[in-house]
Amino acid sequence: MKSFSNSFFSFLFALFVFCGSFQAQTDTINNTEIDSTQQNRIKPYRLALVGGSFAGMLGVSYWYVQKMWWTESTGRFSFDSGRDLVYAKNVDKGGHFFGGMIVADITQSNLRWSGLKEKNAHWYGVANGVLLQFGIEMKDAFAPFWGFSVHDFAAGTAGSFVPILNRYWKPMEYIDFKFSYYPKTKKYWELVREQRPSDPAPWYAWQDDYINQTYWVTIYPLKSMGIDVGLSFGYGLDDSQYIENRTKMGGRNEFYISFDYDLEKVLKHWDTPFAKRLKHSLNYIKVPSPTFKIGPTTKFYPLYF
Repeated sequence: MKSFSNSFFSFLFALFVFCGSFQAQTDTINNTEIDSTQQNRIKPYRLALVGGSFAGMLGVSYWYVQKMWWTESTGRFSFDSGRDLVYAKNVDKGGHFFGGMIVADITQSNLRWSGLKEKNAHWYGVANGVLLQFGIEMKDAFAPFWGFSVHDFAAGTAGSFVPILNRYWKPMEYIDFKFSYYPKTKKYWELVREQRPSDPAPWYAWQDDYINQTYWVTIYPLKSMGIDVGLSFGYGLDDSQYIENRTKMGGRNEFYISFDYDLEKVLKHWDTPFAKRLKHSLNYIKVPSPTFKIGPTTKFYPLYF
């Protein structure tokens, strides 16, 4: 339920690894340039850079979540008793899904850059995404107020399969998963101060601020006709939660319909190696667009962030 840090630190990891290899990564961005039958041609120095960067990302991630979420004394292994279904009205499942997807995508991209065969790199990406989700849930399993959440693990595992499905399952050409964040309200920080008066969340702890996060599924029904504008369906949480017995209760899910764009296609003429990597990364973020909120209340936003 707290795994959105996966995607946060994955972006840091991506920036670290890719900053020195934009010119070398043309083959990892445009799948049509890759021969999927190629043999492994490992480049040791690249593999060492990727491995070292990933180890560093894991270390920083572990330190951060240990400080932010796992500071309480540990107990016996336990499964979540249902709190994960209440905690953020399941918006946190979008965080798990998104985190698994980002980790798998970064892993396969960097392994391909290191010389690993494309399909092998994709499967290692899946495995890495799943293992990271499993590790987080195992930590939660020994935390006194949490527990191993099968639902969270399932969401993260599903997300880990997205990059390989994007590559090898044609219907995925018409689907994108995206994320948006905009601090519309300070309710999350108010709740944490009430929940943990002696240990309030710092201002930068946005990764657990599900009230201001929205997760999107974009469908491009006319992409086969060259139209790269799609219809996006969003899922979020309002600011009506409250604290009861140290647990966030209440809240209502919000649902949105908006326009969206496939940046990799819309900006297809901007095709340098740097541009391809940047477009691929930015395409995970929902472009602010005219949006209708369709539940639990209705509202029109000229631009929804």
